[in-house]
Amino acid sequence: MHKRNLLLDFMLLITFLMIMSPSLTGVPWHEWLAIGLTAAIILHLLLHWEWIVRIGATFFRKIFHHSRLKFVVDVLLFVAFTLTMTSGLLISRSVLPTLGIQSTRSPLWRGLHDLTANLTLSLVGLHFALNWEWVVGMFRRYALNPIIRAFQTSKAAAIKENPRSSTPQ
Repeated sequence: MHKRNLLLDFMLLITFLMIMSPSLTGVPWHEWLAIGLTAAIILHLLLHWEWIVRIGATFFRKIFHHSRLKFVVDVLLFVAFTLTMTSGLLISRSVLPTLGIQSTRSPLWRGLHDLTANLTLSLVGLHFALNWEWVVGMFRRYALNPIIRAFQTSKAAAIKENPRSSTPQ
């Protein structure tokens, strides 16, 4: 479960950073990646649904705790991302026209899209920072530790094959 969460979170972060630069991907890829990102975020929320319900139910029971701050940031992130996606779809130059739907050219929606996208970027950074200990722990467990174990195993095998090479001359 943790490994799947780590891989999904890594994919979400990389995709989000790519989307934040439409000049890097081009507008069509920007829009289609955003739709894929939305589906992946829904999966992310479903995987964390028990935590969302548990913290939401106990939100007002204590004066302050770390989970409450994370919950508030996550709710703000959800609202900002939802506004970004909604406004992005409304001003779409690729996805909606491909589906035969006329999009709007309203500067209001364009401005809202830019504002909420930048707010989302800030909140993603804060979300990442608040979950940093988990990220580091999972990275150690699933990336660094296997590499270290593989190195130690290969070193032990080399010493076993040639014991003289491990003793100083």
